[in-house]
Amino acid sequence: MTKITSGYWHIADSQSGYTAIALVALKRIPLEKIYKDYGMPNDLLIKLNQYDFRVSDVHIKPVYNVGEKSGIKLAHIIPRISWLLFKGFWKRLFFKYVIRDFHPLVFFYLLSSILLVASVPLSIRFFYIWFANGDIPDINAMALVFALISGLQTMFFSMWFDMEYNKNLKG
Repeated sequence: MTKITSGYWHIADSQSGYTAIALVALKRIPLEKIYKDYGMPNDLLIKLNQYDFRVSDVHIKPVYNVGEKSGIKLAHIIPRISWLLFKGFWKRLFFKYVIRDFHPLVFFYLLSSILLVASVPLSIRFFYIWFANGDIPDINAMALVFALISGLQTMFFSMWFDMEYNKNLKG
């Protein structure tokens, strides 16, 4: 999810905890607005992409103590990080592709979101009618297929546009 949210499609491990950053980047991004908890690397990548900073992945060998256990509570962290990624994604799109430089991929992402969200009630209706009556109305099936295929297709086009726009940010 961090790849999609941040726009750095080439980053393999954003969660290692090690970060090296240039002084020019530190001066440019608003450090006081960076998330202070476990989502900090994700938020930092989002903000770096907004200002077109190049980022590279440096592979390191993790060293763990024998019997070491993580203190992360997944049930607590996953919703918070997911919300951070969701907000960060839309903020990055708006800042980078609307305010700084216009790009139509924003419309593709919006259209795909609308179509995929619309496919949820269509799916519920589809399966409800199927289980209740044993038959599916043709118009319901066509609407569901249209929403799903069009939503996925526009989402994939959006991702492709985003990849192309950010390919020069690979460090």
